[in-house]
Amino acid sequence: MSASPGPFHLEALSFSGLEGWAEDDPSPLFPALKDVLDHLQNAKPYRTGSLGVTAADLLPLLGAATEAAPRSAAEARAFFETHCQPFRIVPHAAARGFVTGFYEPEVEVSATPDAAWRYPFYRRPDDLVDVDDDNRPAEMDADYRFGLKKPDGSIGFYADRGEIDRGALEGRGLEIAWAKSKVDVFFAHVQGAARLVYPDGSVRRITYSAKAGHPFSGIGRYLVDHGELDLATISMQTIRAWLAEHPDRVDEILWQNRSYIFFREAEVEGLAKGPIAAAKVPLIAGRSLAVDRLIHTFGCPFFVSSQTLTHLDKGQPFRRLVLALDTGTAIVGPARGDIFTGSGFEAGNQAGTIRNAADFVILIPNGAAERFR
Repeated sequence: MSASPGPFHLEALSFSGLEGWAEDDPSPLFPALKDVLDHLQNAKPYRTGSLGVTAADLLPLLGAATEAAPRSAAEARAFFETHCQPFRIVPHAAARGFVTGFYEPEVEVSATPDAAWRYPFYRRPDDLVDVDDDNRPAEMDADYRFGLKKPDGSIGFYADRGEIDRGALEGRGLEIAWAKSKVDVFFAHVQGAARLVYPDGSVRRITYSAKAGHPFSGIGRYLVDHGELDLATISMQTIRAWLAEHPDRVDEILWQNRSYIFFREAEVEGLAKGPIAAAKVPLIAGRSLAVDRLIHTFGCPFFVSSQTLTHLDKGQPFRRLVLALDTGTAIVGPARGDIFTGSGFEAGNQAGTIRNAADFVILIPNGAAERFR
């Protein structure tokens, strides 16, 4: 049986027929489930995606997770088998889904600028306003979620990446810190978070606060379309290498992506935890997934499997239960995800080469599952 909430449908499965499920250990998800419950009890609920799984649907699962204390991988799997039912997500426009990776970069910075430390991370400006259907100007596309509040109270388009890089925000005291590399700042924007490492060795965190509103445009695609890189081998590493070899074209390429990210300083108890992302709870390396939030609701578990994604599990196919805790402009579609690989250089190496076909199975709590059959 199946349900069709949009340009895809769901196929009910059994856990026994879920290839790779019996070998997975979802134990690391339990702290995140408890974090999600704490957030829902103390803040506003997550927005419901078009699929229709609500934050209220998740509460029985989350509440049970706070009482669970699995002592083995088998007990952790049994918990989900008891409280959820699996449904395969079948996109109508593609044979399979697709996964990429993201991570938390470490960027060397200074608290003050000079000739070497020249490229700022900016806080959200006070004239950047949220845009919705109630206040969006007629000339502004529906994808815009932010705009410029003008002195007369009207809303217009905010400065884009090129304009900001050329000084549109200078002199307003919005700088959090300065980096030596414009490329490092750019890739922190793409990831949506970073660890800032200061000259005295101290480490602070920044995370996404808002964006200028303009659509994301991947510079990798631009380089492929213009014959500079090969689609079959493109990765974050090959893009960085190309930019290093063509310093005179860095601005040209980076400004193809008009999207610009603003950050806030993030407090997290200990750097051992992952950064706090869109779901407002710490990410777990290898177990957190960015999804299309217009379709999916934060806090939903997904079993993601990819036969060709092998470098995360010592040569074995990737088959793990993960939790939807983030989103991203480039993450569009029902079976499209971004796997969080962790923090630092090695995590970046892992994330930068993830571009793999994958299957997505969503685990829907029992109380809601019958609606999707």
